[in-house]
Amino acid sequence: MARALELAQRGLYSTPPNPSVGCVIAGPGGRTLGEGFHARTGEPHAEVLALREAGGAARGATAYVTLEPCSHFGRTPPCADALLEAGVARVVASMRDPNPRVSGAGLARLAAAGVATAAGLLEGEARELNRGFVARMERGRSWVTLKMAASLDGRTALANGASRWVTGEAARADVQRLRARASAILTGIGTVLADDPALTVRDASLALRGRAPLRVVLDSQLQMPATARLAAGDGAPTLLFAAAAAAIAARGTALAARGVRIEALPSRGAGLDLGAALARLAELECNEVLVEAGPTLAGALLADGLLDECVLYLAAKVLGDGAQPLLRLPLLERMSDAREFAWREVRPVGGDLRLTLRPK
Repeated sequence: MARALELAQRGLYSTPPNPSVGCVIAGPGGRTLGEGFHARTGEPHAEVLALREAGGAARGATAYVTLEPCSHFGRTPPCADALLEAGVARVVASMRDPNPRVSGAGLARLAAAGVATAAGLLEGEARELNRGFVARMERGRSWVTLKMAASLDGRTALANGASRWVTGEAARADVQRLRARASAILTGIGTVLADDPALTVRDASLALRGRAPLRVVLDSQLQMPATARLAAGDGAPTLLFAAAAAAIAARGTALAARGVRIEALPSRGAGLDLGAALARLAELECNEVLVEAGPTLAGALLADGLLDECVLYLAAKVLGDGAQPLLRLPLLERMSDAREFAWREVRPVGGDLRLTLRPK
């Protein structure tokens, strides 16, 4: 199963909205007969590829697969049927399908045909690998990762807005992997007006392996100019969330003409309903959402309990107390009200540190 998980990681950038899945067909003594992984939506699933490699030797063998074999027709035929036709004697799944409409159906179909089944082997690793797919299926909301870059004193830019570059080249290259893994990259209109970002995957090797992530702008008053880089026809789609359908009709013509998709969302306070935005992205089959935004949107997502993970690149420099903060949050009066995080990973990236944390 550990090998099947290694194989599944090869499809991490290219399988969404599908999960990343690996499969190993093993014979007596654990001898590998065939391997496969799901590479891209619409292409054969991991079980089918592993069975092709194993050929006739798959009869009576054990299939180790990182996700319960599907039992329904989607873009491809059911993998449970392929395993039955191949004559495998046993199927071990790392985890059941998190989709409540089909969970357990694949294993049940195999068991009804006399195949020995089991589930739960290295389940934690399998759920982590497909955290976005699991989140979307189980709670109807994408997995949300906030990416930030800051100085030692928690500052992201100078008082005049200059932020290039807080961190070094290696850290910026590492961010490209976060972008390539994401189904969508979310930002706010403040960042668009201040920095005019492109939010594309600039690493050509990663871009070729994956899909162009959907670029999403929260722009309640429809302020984004049609000349913004996010409105450029560069192969990466852009979705803009605005506050009212009337404003969209009146002011969105120029953006729509450049291919920007505009949708209305409910308002909340002075901005948009962030929960509604993330729910809509889940409806659009976005498994993982990467947030690259300023302190206001970042703070609002944290305050609303909508963040699943924070990746902070920390530079060994100090910008001073007049520089811009990491997050804007309500003033706290008690230490017990402080928001706490759990450490996941700390590692150097070039001359900076990459801190990965999850809210407790």
